[in-house]
Amino acid sequence: MDTVHAHRSGFAWLLVAILLGGLGSALGTEPARAEEATANAVGTETGDDAKLTPMAADDPIPTKDLFSILREGGLMMIPIAVCSFILVMFVFERFISLRRGRIIPKPFVTRFLQQMRDGDLDRDQALALCEESGSPVAEVFAGAVRKWGRSSVEVEQAIIDAGERVTNTLRRYLRVLNGVATISPLLGLLGTVVGMIRAFNAIATSDALGRPELLATGISEALLTTAAGLTVAIPALIFYLFFVSRVDRLIIDIDALSQELVPLVSAEEMEERAKQTSTPKSRRSGRREAVA
Repeated sequence: MDTVHAHRSGFAWLLVAILLGGLGSALGTEPARAEEATANAVGTETGDDAKLTPMAADDPIPTKDLFSILREGGLMMIPIAVCSFILVMFVFERFISLRRGRIIPKPFVTRFLQQMRDGDLDRDQALALCEESGSPVAEVFAGAVRKWGRSSVEVEQAIIDAGERVTNTLRRYLRVLNGVATISPLLGLLGTVVGMIRAFNAIATSDALGRPELLATGISEALLTTAAGLTVAIPALIFYLFFVSRVDRLIIDIDALSQELVPLVSAEEMEERAKQTSTPKSRRSGRREAVA
């Protein structure tokens, strides 16, 4: 009898456990079913508006402004930001300074060369016009005019010397752009290395070994400096190559115009022109003597 009573009591406790488990599962699923029923009811009542309900329940995409990105990048974002400011400043300055109309003003070049061909200018007048213009091409012309009446070799050497000085002036700030293009990615790489070290140290010193999202967050913040450095370096390199090619074209054009000035001020050409002008005069005087 005791054995039968024990079996009955065990069966009763098993039945109670099954009932409690079923009740617990029912209580756990009822709220979800209720919410689903409510959503279905709302969908049937509102029509198309119910389609927008799941979208509204989702979390919006997180967005960050520029200052928050700079803050997350760390201290190395400060020198990268300074490099970007320097880049913008000198790019605008070079665009203004390297305008063709400022380096080679066409009205001055055309008028000056034409007056030199016509013989309307002497040495002092030509130098005064060059100093009045003040353009880089006028500086090269002035170097040639200072050798007025010398040999063509000396005149060409004076043009070369003046051209080198003008070239150094035109390339004055291009090294700054090259420096920004070189330093910015290095600063970004340094910031990434420092950020990675901090991220791994934070994981090593905490119990977050099983939480990869912390490591991903640290790595993403560390890579911000590399992205910022490349964002500054790539435009800097492009502008550097662009301005170098523009300076080279301007120097080639200045040299070509200066070569037109060489025969107008060299001694050989002056003597040749003096002979050409004296020959018709001697012929005219000979004809007058024959007639007399």
